[in-house]
Amino acid sequence: MRKLIVAYVISALAMAGLAMGQAHAADPANVPHAVAAAVADASRPAADTERDADRKPALTLAFAGIKPGDKVADYAAGAGYFTRLFTDVVGPQGHVYATVPNSLFVYPNIVKGIADIQTYAVAHQNVTVTFASALDAARFPERLDLFWISQNYHDLHDSFMGPVDTAAFNKAVYAALKPGGVYIVLDHVAAKNSPADVTDTLHRIEPSTVRREVEAAGFKFEGESKVLANPADPHTATVFDKAIRGHTDQFLFKFRKPKG
Repeated sequence: MRKLIVAYVISALAMAGLAMGQAHAADPANVPHAVAAAVADASRPAADTERDADRKPALTLAFAGIKPGDKVADYAAGAGYFTRLFTDVVGPQGHVYATVPNSLFVYPNIVKGIADIQTYAVAHQNVTVTFASALDAARFPERLDLFWISQNYHDLHDSFMGPVDTAAFNKAVYAALKPGGVYIVLDHVAAKNSPADVTDTLHRIEPSTVRREVEAAGFKFEGESKVLANPADPHTATVFDKAIRGHTDQFLFKFRKPKG
């Protein structure tokens, strides 16, 4: 019985520590200077800053742990919202790889967004824009400190993306990272026990599915942030529904590649 009590106490303390870590990351006072400066950069496009209230970039980037000098991948970079922030944070000693799976080029907004990133990259030598198959877009010429995929992991499961072999994809991410490197997945929450096609019908995914798939590649789950959570989201509408767009319940997971 004594051993059971000790085990329970250790488990409770571990959970409390994780909760405190999440609260710490969500505290504006703990946002690193480089991240705060990037968010406050007056040169950011209005189209980006208008989204800050919903995307909470200072808190999400603080949770990710991105810092000056890092090598970062922004997978399925979209219109470059995070690419520009990452570029500012990592600075001239770091590098950002904005990657675009070819399958996304069927969408006009993606084509325009990537054109904007390419224009941005002309004036920023620490940015590389690449196009490739969904799997090859997760491979890079150097080891990374951080791999970031925002609101696109669910797409890997959809037919228009292949669908992608998620086991192979996560292994590619694992190989792309340095030992101790971080893998961030941000996506829209699907209701528990949703049908498999919820990734296509509502553009959501169950957080448990992501954890299972990513951990199967060898990653260790380090924690999550609730900064983008919205308990009022009924999880029954497509993320593009005007009633919920920009305010969906989102999970933000951090995984780490073991050092040993």
